[in-house]
Amino acid sequence: MSIRVLIADDQAMVRAGFAALLGAEADFEVVGTASDGEEAVALAQAVKPDVVLMDVRMPGVDGIEATRRLMALPAERAHPHVLMLTTFDIDEYVYEAMRAGASGFLLKDSPPAELAAGVRVVARGDALLDPAVTRRVIEHFVRAREAAPDPVALHALTPREREVLVLVARGMSNREIAGELVLAEQTVKSHVSRILTKLQLRDRAQAVVAAYESGLVVPSE
Repeated sequence: MSIRVLIADDQAMVRAGFAALLGAEADFEVVGTASDGEEAVALAQAVKPDVVLMDVRMPGVDGIEATRRLMALPAERAHPHVLMLTTFDIDEYVYEAMRAGASGFLLKDSPPAELAAGVRVVARGDALLDPAVTRRVIEHFVRAREAAPDPVALHALTPREREVLVLVARGMSNREIAGELVLAEQTVKSHVSRILTKLQLRDRAQAVVAAYESGLVVPSE
């Protein structure tokens, strides 16, 4: 089945360019384009995309608020995965977008192959997290806010789940975590799933943010 994609960007040429790039791929169907966040939310409810390719900065309702609105839709409606587009890799908008529920982000000048691969990653329910860039973004803004430990939020996790969450926050894949902790990869997947359920998180992107904001992982100096 095709991956249904909605593109939201305030620049017409960008929308057209991304639509052409993704439309040329056999496994994508571009089901709509929007010029701002309000239009994106309304259109998403009508065309039900699997992925919303969302510009983080748009006039009126921006990408962050649009993401919040999409995640706040009634539970019986499947929430699309949001892949945020940004011009800067150190950008508070990106950090806030991940907190709002975005599954990851891409720089606007990423090569076409990376764009297509990124959409595929979030469409299957994974988070698109470049370990180096994502960690830099989160550490920068968590440090600025002087995040304090929140033991109450982490009480539900077992010691092993805490170990796994730390490694997720460090940008490691399930396979890498399995090697680090000498576990089966399926066991790691189960741990990650339980972590997300216990902390009421949508995906790994939010888990990374939660690990830093709770104080479980401390930003490096």
